[in-house]
Amino acid sequence: MRQSIRIVLLCWLALLPTFAQTKSTPLLNLVEIGGERKNQLVGYGLVVGLDGSGDRNQVTFTAQSMSNMLRQFGIQEEDQAKTKNVAAVSIHAEISNVTSPGQVIDITVSSVGDAKSLRGGTLLLTPLYGVDGEVYAFAQGNLVVGGASAEGSDGSSVTVNVPTVGRVPGGAVVEKAVPASPAGNAYVSLNLKTPSFNLARNIESAITARFGGGIASAYNAGSVRVKAPSDPSARVNFLAMLEEIQVKEGRQRPRIVLNSRTGTVVMSDTVYVKKAAVTHGNLTVAISEDTRVSQPNALAGGTTEKVRRSTVNMTEGQSRITVMPEGTSLDKIVKSLNELGATASDLMSILQALDKAGALDADLIVI
Repeated sequence: MRQSIRIVLLCWLALLPTFAQTKSTPLLNLVEIGGERKNQLVGYGLVVGLDGSGDRNQVTFTAQSMSNMLRQFGIQEEDQAKTKNVAAVSIHAEISNVTSPGQVIDITVSSVGDAKSLRGGTLLLTPLYGVDGEVYAFAQGNLVVGGASAEGSDGSSVTVNVPTVGRVPGGAVVEKAVPASPAGNAYVSLNLKTPSFNLARNIESAITARFGGGIASAYNAGSVRVKAPSDPSARVNFLAMLEEIQVKEGRQRPRIVLNSRTGTVVMSDTVYVKKAAVTHGNLTVAISEDTRVSQPNALAGGTTEKVRRSTVNMTEGQSRITVMPEGTSLDKIVKSLNELGATASDLMSILQALDKAGALDADLIVI
């Protein structure tokens, strides 16, 4: 069966393109405040309470971790600890530089051994480290696992989603705040999420219209510098007003994003093509295997053997030529390619060919 084309249209087809080019967007959606950032934390710990789905005894670091933990409680083992109900895991989380000690953050727990599932497990107290080697939080809690797996005695198994990764909402308590940028800086940097000289100029103009001249200056295509009050309370109020300023995005280069692994094609509503003729052939190769038993006359001393017979058929479907007129829009492109019977892989090949031919008015991005 052919793979269906999965096209995600991130656009408003009911709106005119001219409106899309002049629409206004809150500044908060276009920029990130300089200094306001996320920081990654990571840790290593143990998940206990698993119903026989933990790491096997061959995973030595899980047994070593269990033995080290038990020794901290004054328990000395003579034999190596059994780990079928225990799994070694890595924990990662994100902490903002405005998060204060005592606040909780979500954590993600992933198996690092050969555990079959973390469902029903509990993460033991684990320190979370930053890139500087300092401990910023401690994690512990019951896992929420979205996947599940089942295995029969004959070795057959069924797995739904990923049972070796789970989350603990609010599972880590922050113990140390991330160092913030020094106070008293007279400027705030607005970092554009999508660098553009046109957008940077529009942001500068919108801030100037709201607060007057000399407040904002476009530093480059990805940053706008804004004068801000040094008093913390006034600075917060100023940034709150900045976030609500409406900015005209201006015209942006349309994009087509192809994901070859999932067959997903994402196209913006301003994608157009120049006049082009498209034909796409369809070559089908069918191979059938048939096993027969050859049983010669026993009196002649022959032996029974299995004989494989293969049948190979190759057919090429009839190709149709579709002409795309000058300025063909997104919905007409999709309709034309569907009429050709293009699959997801075919669509990617056609779009790449149109791009090489210079007939595609968009940036082609493959992820």
